[in-house]
Amino acid sequence: MSPDRYLAELATSLDRLSTLARQQDEILSRSVPACPGWTLDGLFGHLGSIERWAAKVVLEGKFVEEPAPPAKGATAWFLDGVNTFLGTMAALDPETQCWNFGPPPRKAGFWLRRQAHEHAIHLVDACQASDLEAPAPGEDFLLDGIDEVLAIFAPRQLRLERMPRPQGAVTFHVPGATSWTLGHGPATASITAPLHGMYLGLWGRSNLVDTAVIEGDAGLALRVLQGPLTP
Repeated sequence: MSPDRYLAELATSLDRLSTLARQQDEILSRSVPACPGWTLDGLFGHLGSIERWAAKVVLEGKFVEEPAPPAKGATAWFLDGVNTFLGTMAALDPETQCWNFGPPPRKAGFWLRRQAHEHAIHLVDACQASDLEAPAPGEDFLLDGIDEVLAIFAPRQLRLERMPRPQGAVTFHVPGATSWTLGHGPATASITAPLHGMYLGLWGRSNLVDTAVIEGDAGLALRVLQGPLTP
């Protein structure tokens, strides 16, 4: 996907998140279903932290520590930083050398992709907490998000020993689209799900164990799904 495409998705998610952040305190105190222990206010605090961190990384080109959200007023803090964050993302040169946790070459464009999907997933969270239906992004964006999980996050989780190394290879398949294989050797299991369901399921926002078609070595497939495939 092009940098402009990522930026457009990010801007759309930020606009919708900003609207949800202006809801009544009663709603902001609700729990976020996919993030145990978080309220909606806490979710906006997390986004405020991630945005300030990513923007500073982009501006300095090196790793920096993520700031903690304020103990009170996290949602207002998020809203206060939205325009600055989006401006930084819009102004970056995707080809500039910049620290990130993806594979080389490490360039600033990584952060456009990462933040577009970060905000898309957390928009789902905010909608669920607000009892609203989350918007469905375009097919190209959903495919790109699946690729990010299976080509960047899952290998990183394995490398950092945050999930057990699978004793075999598992193929993830979206009908009518491409496939991804996690693990080494011939695939002995496959996990098939519709595009939107696969995207949400890989991020734990839907349950692929119940909704996907699993073939071959079911035990291996279920162990891989337990991951965690993402942080």
